[in-house]
Amino acid sequence: MKKFQNSISNFFSWLTKTELVELDNVDISEDPIRPEYDNSFRTSYGRKIYGLKSHENIEGFICIAFCNEVPQTMKELDLMSKNAFHEKNGDIAVAYTVWSRKRGAGKETIFNTKKFIKEEINTVNRFITLSPLTPIATHFHIKHGAKLININATSQNFEYDFN
Repeated sequence: MKKFQNSISNFFSWLTKTELVELDNVDISEDPIRPEYDNSFRTSYGRKIYGLKSHENIEGFICIAFCNEVPQTMKELDLMSKNAFHEKNGDIAVAYTVWSRKRGAGKETIFNTKKFIKEEINTVNRFITLSPLTPIATHFHIKHGAKLININATSQNFEYDFN
């Protein structure tokens, strides 16, 4: 049993040595959710790409758009984040894609990003997702404490507690 516990501890030990970093670009072909959006889209109008760095490797990725309403589609996300950027009132952080290279990195990326935004961007008061309508996305967000707030024609929104 002790050998098994040590194996589990070693498997997840990389998590204790992580930091969130802002990225200028990503290899969009790695994004299993929204590979059709280029780096220009992901970084324009105040949108951000963050990576979960462990040692010198990026293990998890998240793309965030700052909006002033909750989008139901990527088109709405685009328009709302442009509007919020120009009006300087993007008080909702919307994660529209999250993926990882290592088990556990998706969850860690979400929670580190949420913590960073709460502490560093004091104008944001909500952390929402714009997720695909898939059982995997639903299970992932519910498992990690998010609440389903909308089911849309092609997507769903989850909200993570921001207190």
